Amino acid sequence: AAVLDFGLQLVGWAICSVAKTEKFYDMFGSATFISIMVLALLTRGAALSAKQLLLCAVVLLWALRLGSFLVVRVFKTGGDRRFDAVKTNPGKFAVYWFLQAVWVYVTLLPTLFVLNASLGGGTVLAWSDSLGLSVFLLGFGMETIADLQKFKFKMAAGNEGRFISSGLWRFSRHPNYFGEMLLWWGVYVICVPSLHGAQHLACLSPLFVTSLLAFVSGIPILERQADKKWGSQQAYRDYKAKVPVLIPFLHTPGLESPTAPLEETGDMEAQAGAVAEALEEPLNQQ
Repeated sequence: AAVLDFGLQLVGWAICSVAKTEKFYDMFGSATFISIMVLALLTRGAALSAKQLLLCAVVLLWALRLGSFLVVRVFKTGGDRRFDAVKTNPGKFAVYWFLQAVWVYVTLLPTLFVLNASLGGGTVLAWSDSLGLSVFLLGFGMETIADLQKFKFKMAAGNEGRFISSGLWRFSRHPNYFGEMLLWWGVYVICVPSLHGAQHLACLSPLFVTSLLAFVSGIPILERQADKKWGSQQAYRDYKAKVPVLIPFLHTPGLESPTAPLEETGDMEAQAGAVAEALEEPLNQQ
């Protein structure tokens, strides 16, 4: 799985470096998840249990949905500004592909452990499987709906330069990220009864996804960008004060970032040009 993962990223990096394009980056990320799942299915000598089939199904469902959405979005919008400064520099561009390989492998750790285990051909799901599936479906549904709502909002005439505060975005400033975190915790709940010994390090998977989005390349970046774009608008300041940053109906002080006082914001429109140089979205996220 690791060889396939890093090998596909190497191929993707080579193609995109020669073409000086970033448009296939997300496609290769999703294709790697799908390829690893297919490889696991094809190389198993024994019959898959209901749990193992369930894991394959949810990961494939997630990868197909997110991959198709990200590919459509990047071609619809004409590109991805995350890579403007690096796609013409193969060395710097390679860092992004390496990080994507790490993201794929760490995220799939619990699933790979369970798929490689001898669980027999049991056809009955345990209560923990049902619980994990419920958490996954809740997160998957939230992420899918939030992505579509934001995409339609940004594509609608007259919404250029405006922030979304409708739909699920009324309850969370980042409902798609909350959904992404939830669904991988759901996958982990399905896996955890079948993990043994050192395999419990697979908890790094949901912890990695949660930490990455909450503290590194997700929420912090987008919150800074939002403050630069709309921090001088009272409507946005009211929205930010009212709507939790991540968990609907629950303000989390550790994640909240205060907006600068109005007198300190200055001319935010003049700062908008700097936003184009920042990462508009975190790696592989919406």
